[in-house]
Parts: sequence; C-alpha cells; structure tokens
Amino acid sequence: MRIYSLLLLLLLACASGARADAPDLELRGEITFADYHHYRSVPFTVPAGVERITVVFDYTGKDAHSVIDLGLLGADGSLRGWSGGSKRVFTISSVDATPSYLPTPIVAGQWALLLGIPNIRADQTARYTAQVYFSRGLAIADEPQVLRVPLKSGAAWYRGDLHMHTAHSDGSCASEGGSNIPCPLYLTVQAAAARKLDFIAITEHNTISHAQAIRELQPYFDHLLLMPGRELTTFSGHANLFGTVAPLDFRISAEGYPDGNGLLDAAAKLGGLVSVNHPRLPSGEMCMGCGWSNPADLRKVQAIEAVNGTDADSLLWSGIPFWQEQLQHGLRPTAIGGSDNHKGGQARSDGNRVGTPTTVVYASELSQLAILDGIRAGHVFVDVDGSSDRMLELSATVGDAGTSKHVIMGDDLAARSGAVVHFTAHVAHVAGARIELILDGVDAGLLAQTDIDSDDAERPFNWTSDGKPHWLRASVRDRHGHLLLLGNPIYIHPVSAP
Repeated sequence: MRIYSLLLLLLLACASGARADAPDLELRGEITFADYHHYRSVPFTVPAGVERITVVFDYTGKDAHSVIDLGLLGADGSLRGWSGGSKRVFTISSVDATPSYLPTPIVAGQWALLLGIPNIRADQTARYTAQVYFSRGLAIADEPQVLRVPLKSGAAWYRGDLHMHTAHSDGSCASEGGSNIPCPLYLTVQAAAARKLDFIAITEHNTISHAQAIRELQPYFDHLLLMPGRELTTFSGHANLFGTVAPLDFRISAEGYPDGNGLLDAAAKLGGLVSVNHPRLPSGEMCMGCGWSNPADLRKVQAIEAVNGTDADSLLWSGIPFWQEQLQHGLRPTAIGGSDNHKGGQARSDGNRVGTPTTVVYASELSQLAILDGIRAGHVFVDVDGSSDRMLELSATVGDAGTSKHVIMGDDLAARSGAVVHFTAHVAHVAGARIELILDGVDAGLLAQTDIDSDDAERPFNWTSDGKPHWLRASVRDRHGHLLLLGNPIYIHPVSAP
C-alpha cells in the first residue's frame, strides 16, 4: 500500500500469526494383505472438556493401489461418519462437521477411527498416520491450523459483507415455481462470489445451524471466505457475534440474563467479537427490537454497524450519529457496515443487495482470525455503495525523522502539546467527489483542497496538538452530498508525563 509502513505489516502479521499447533495424539499402524476386505478399529481416548475433534489422515502404498477408507466411531460405538477415501481431513463438533460426518456432542471416553480396506495386494504393506487434534472451545481461534488455512496470503485491503440472512432464519426468496420460500444459503454465497467479495459473514438470528452448510460450501468457494456469525436478537436491540460457533443463550429476560451486560459478558467468554446492529432503526411491529435501547455497557462492544443497507444518508436511521456518540464518550468501537440482505441473489427494490455496503478491512491475510483482528484494530472503512475498487486511507506521523511513529485509522498516536502531526488522506476511484475531515464529531476544516480531481489522490495536511485527547477521521462524499466512503478515526492522546 502507498502509505503503509513495513512496521505496520509486521505488527499485523504478529497479531494474526500462526499459533502453536501440534496434534494432541498421533496414531500409527500398518495394513497388510491379512486386512484385505476387513475393517479395523483404531481406538483413542478423548479427555473431558473437548469440544471438537479434528483428524488428519494419510497412508503409504497408494502407488501400489492400496486403499484405506476412513470413518469414525463415537464413545458409544455408534458410527458418527464415513468418508471412505474422499477426505484426508475431517472435523466434528456438536455444532458442525465435515460433510460425511454428523455433528455430535463430544463426550469423554474411547472413540475410534474405523478403517476399511477394500484393496491391498498380497505383497504390500501400507502404513497409516492419523494426527488427532482436540479443541477445548468452539471459537475460531480454538481450531487447529489445518482448518484455518488462509484463502489469500499477505497484508491487503479485503472487501466483504458482515450481515446477511438465509433459510436458517428469516431469509426468503422466490422458488423455481414462484412461491416465497426460505432462501437456500447457497444463493447468498453465490451472489457474494459474483460480486467478487473477499469475505462474508452469514448472521442468522440466534442460531448457528448454518455452520454446517458453511463447512460444505467453503471448499468450493475457495476465493470467498465464509464466516459463520449470528445476530443476537433481543427485545432491546440486535448485535452480531463473530468468531465463535459455540451455543449462546440470547435471552435478556426472566428466563435468561438479567440485563444486556450478562449477554455481552457471555459472548466475550466465547472469544467473540460483538457489533451493535442498526442502532437507530425504529423498533415496533415492523421491526421488533431493532433499535438499540439496551442500557448495557458499550465498552463491552467492539464494533457498531454504522451503515446498514442503504441507510447511510438517512437522517433518522443512520447508525453514524450513534457511533460518533460513543467516540465522544471516549469509547472506540469500530464502524463497520452490513447489507442485512434477506433475499439471496434475487433483486431487491429496496437496494439491500449482497455487498451493499461493503466493509473493507486491512488484514494480514484472508482468514477469519485476521479479518476479525483487523476489525478489532479499527483498520476499516465502509464503501457505502459497495463498489469494487473505491479506496480511503488515512495515516499520520509525529516526531522527527528516525523517531517518528506512523499510524493508520484505528491506531493510537501520542502527541505532546504543540507537536505537529502530519496526516495524509489517500483516496482512489472517487474523482469528482470531495474529502471531509471530522475532528471530535465536527468538520475540521483542515484541507486547503477538498475536491478530488483525479482517480488517485493524496491530500497531506498538518494539525497541531493541544495536548488533549482527540479523534480524527475522513469521509468521502459525492457532489450531491451522498456519502461514498466512511473511515474510522486515528486516536490522538497526550504524551504521559515521565
């Protein structure tokens, strides 16, 4: 990127880097002609507290036409799946499983791999190895690396949609015969792929049942990262939860949590990232509980859906004022966007199509953990119309050469009173529009030239610190005032006394 330093790339790589990932068990054995047309059980012990089992299986002798088929027996001896020779890797949990396997609670006890030997020659010996991983939670970070292979390597801006519904909640569309039916998840994913998005999150209301379908679809859509999320739908507001497929009681009522803080604390314990959805939508019979009226502590929230569908310019429904109120209170939720699409790839008259708006995240790679790390860091802008290439970057430095610190939106910058902070706003593919700078919620008036007269433009400007905390962000509007791009702030704070 033009205005990002090598230091930033290294920091992002560390934030989303590989975690220690050795298997918990390694099972080895051999197959001979004596096993021809027989089944063999390979037992292993699952300890208490395991939520997911992942197996990586391989064997020798394939060049001599040796074949070992693979299945899994549960602690009670029942068959939990059979993939034959079709899969080298499989995973199973109470929520989701690799196709060929059934989601099932992981209970402690003796499980077993079930090996079938349809072919091995009389003079051959095939040696197998099974690496077994035990995950103690259902957060994405708990999964072994073999399940978290990035779709793309390298730091970049990745474009996606963080809010969509399918047949697993209230998504609906027209069937082949014209009837209104629950809309298959595949159509939403297909629409996102057609728009060439890098990632999407399917966020069904209060359920994670779609995680199973995502396991099936991800290998086919190998350019589009599929993230299972859910919309925690309560009577006093909606919020998306990303980063975990663990079950979560969503009820804020006499039957559930006493208040919203209990729900947010429970989500945090699962390793999740929480975003308040469409906080200014009106609540009522047309959209029950949609507006955020929950008195919960918003310090427990990591993001706010500042743009929902096409509401960015709405005086009543836009989430931007709500987001900026939190910034003025000293909180630092990241502004994101989501289409809230309920119709798959079918045309909508209200404009809430997949990918509109697009949330654009600067991440170290295209993986769930890296995307969520980028959102937590605030390295995000919202492309309101869901273009394929519009760009907005804001960076800043302070200090002398050799000692200066370089930051981007979402980052902290310490500045002494009287220090000059050097900012650069970079935009692309928005010729004819204008840049606006917002300092602590009001127009900063810091740019000598706000009009964008080329397809790729940089606007440097300086700001002198008064030694107090501030936040500054950039947006781009077209000549009619329509918001095109919404950027997150750089946070400026005073230098601590020695």
